[in-house]
Amino acid sequence: MLQRSRGDIASKSSFRDPSGFIFYEDGQIFRKINPVYFEIYRTLKEEKIFETLQQEGSLIEHREERENSDGIVIQPKKIPFISYPYEWSFGQLRDAALLTLTLQRRLLEKNFSLKDASAYNVQFIGYKPIFIDTLSFEPYREEPWVAFGQFCRHFLYPLMLMSASDLRFNNFLKLWMDGIPPDVVDKLLPCSKYFSIKWWLYVKLQNTAQKKHQNDTQKASIHLRKPQLLRLIDGLIHTVRHLKPNNAKTVWGDYYTFTNYSDESFAEKTAIVKRLLQNLHPQSVWDLGANNGHFSRLASEQGIQTIAWDIDPIAVEKNYQLAKQRKEERLLPLLLDLTNPSPGIGWANEERSPISQRGKADCCMALALVHHLAIGNNVPFENIAAYFSTLCRYLIVEFIPKNDSKVQQLLLNRKDVFDNYTQGNFLSSFSKFFTIEETFPIKGSLRTLYLMKVLP
Repeated sequence: MLQRSRGDIASKSSFRDPSGFIFYEDGQIFRKINPVYFEIYRTLKEEKIFETLQQEGSLIEHREERENSDGIVIQPKKIPFISYPYEWSFGQLRDAALLTLTLQRRLLEKNFSLKDASAYNVQFIGYKPIFIDTLSFEPYREEPWVAFGQFCRHFLYPLMLMSASDLRFNNFLKLWMDGIPPDVVDKLLPCSKYFSIKWWLYVKLQNTAQKKHQNDTQKASIHLRKPQLLRLIDGLIHTVRHLKPNNAKTVWGDYYTFTNYSDESFAEKTAIVKRLLQNLHPQSVWDLGANNGHFSRLASEQGIQTIAWDIDPIAVEKNYQLAKQRKEERLLPLLLDLTNPSPGIGWANEERSPISQRGKADCCMALALVHHLAIGNNVPFENIAAYFSTLCRYLIVEFIPKNDSKVQQLLLNRKDVFDNYTQGNFLSSFSKFFTIEETFPIKGSLRTLYLMKVLP
């Protein structure tokens, strides 16, 4: 009998579903479908629901491997990197919401429905959101859409807060893994003229119903027949589609507009990084502090699976919109605060994994980044080097000396207590974890690029 593997990440995120679970076998990912879901699975297969949705690109492709009385085993297409909603930009969360709603509408046309609307059922392959939970479908019945409340908590509420107030409200999804509760949104979301109707329909009504029925033996929900449900879905699609990200300015959103590189120095840095990537031939690259993705694209344009991590929500949003415009399937912009990276959360802190457990890049790039960590956040060189060594095999890293204008900006409003911030200490600290393979002074600047390899 197949057993859930206790050691793999995927099985730890799928244990709640009685219909089946994810497991690994010989390094390959599989999904086991339990007998309780056999009838629904076969109906979906016979009516070509899977085939249609896969051809449309909204559902992850899978192939059937084997079947017996214990279960059906399918092998889904592998996602290059598993990301979570609190790592997505506003546009990514909105596109994931629209995919979920569009999928629900398509299913209703075929007399099926989504039994849940978790944001974790969506992943990104480059700029494309795709639904990954093959077992989330059920036959439509004349009863409420049970996933409506979950859709609001996982998608609509964070989007409304990010639109009305602050783009960082998606961080609340770390605190409430099953989405932001309506009573919290009721307190935080301004009942402005713009949001008055939406606020009452999607927030106030949900919050009132939840309080009214919190002691009932049956779950509170909105009872809708199919035509009404279709109108609800269309209304949600319209609402989500017209939500816009808050326009507040951030520190790094226009970083490359105000760089202190000369055109010649920036071009040389670009050429060095491009040449290093060509020589290394990595299969995966993580660009730490990617900003608008200029250097990330040097990797993705070579066919390398690339993640463009950045702390700034506007920079990540701009990068994502550019990736959509260019239809880049090998570049995934994501949010990351390196001083406080995504932790393990959920049951036993294992349901959603930290980034260090979701993969290791062949190569990391840390360009114009170390001074922000060392001076801006008081992280010693040795700590930076130790953490970077857990994320990759090769590292392309830039050192910016203290007399560079960008470092001087960091020191404007604070006392300079960073006597150890020297190129010698930088190299000494990183040499404890890496061998220094090549050194590249950038002409016309005070900066230096290094290629390093993690010590065995």
